[in-house]
Amino acid sequence: MSRPPFAPQPSPVGLLSVVIPAKDEEESLPSTVRAIHAAFRAAGVPHEIVVVDDGSSDRTWPVLSALRAEVPTLVPVRNPGPNGIGRAIVCGFNHMKGDACVIMMADSSDSPEDALTYWRLLNAGWDCVLGSRFIKGGRIVDYPRLKLLINRLANLFIKVLFHIPLNDTTNAFKAYRRTVIEGCRPLIAPHFNILVEIPLKAIVRGYSWTVTPISWQNRKHGKAKLKIKEMGSRYFFICMYVWLEKYFSRGDYRRK
Repeated sequence: MSRPPFAPQPSPVGLLSVVIPAKDEEESLPSTVRAIHAAFRAAGVPHEIVVVDDGSSDRTWPVLSALRAEVPTLVPVRNPGPNGIGRAIVCGFNHMKGDACVIMMADSSDSPEDALTYWRLLNAGWDCVLGSRFIKGGRIVDYPRLKLLINRLANLFIKVLFHIPLNDTTNAFKAYRRTVIEGCRPLIAPHFNILVEIPLKAIVRGYSWTVTPISWQNRKHGKAKLKIKEMGSRYFFICMYVWLEKYFSRGDYRRK
């Protein structure tokens, strides 16, 4: 979608890290981890699955420990705290060994086949691959109506504010080269607003990016962690934080 003419051609991605934040996901994790591993192994993609237990009160950690014997590419990590999905994702970044990463949710809402598409696009030379559920070829299954309405309004606000064609910025399921993650630090959002902070910083700081259609399905186990009433002001804060960088930092943080 956007590739700076001055940007050098990135090197191929060797190891791909899948970063999964998990809090109280004992029921969802086994099928999620197995599906990712099976898809990547069948496609011959070198990978690691970094699952961060973010202070779970259920059996998430024992489940991960048992899965490790079954899935050799699984890397269980404990976030010692403070907790929050943003902090868990950063903890995963700090432990990953890959040349690039894909952020996926523990509840099997994201498709491993779409993650393979991300892998191919990263190796085509893109710095970021940003999935959208709301373009031709995208698909959603059992999305709650009120949540969907709020999602579309929030993404329209971001699209207009930053003058970008991306219409699913808030979606977690995206892929980034390691250079992008390092170039976007420090990552300051401790909660779900990190899912907006990373792609907006990457775009504003001049990394190349493309959009691809993805599918999403609602979780089968457990409860959603996103609390819309709590997150509205946090999303707004992080959007304005990056907006101020875009228009007032004089390019101090742009990719060199």
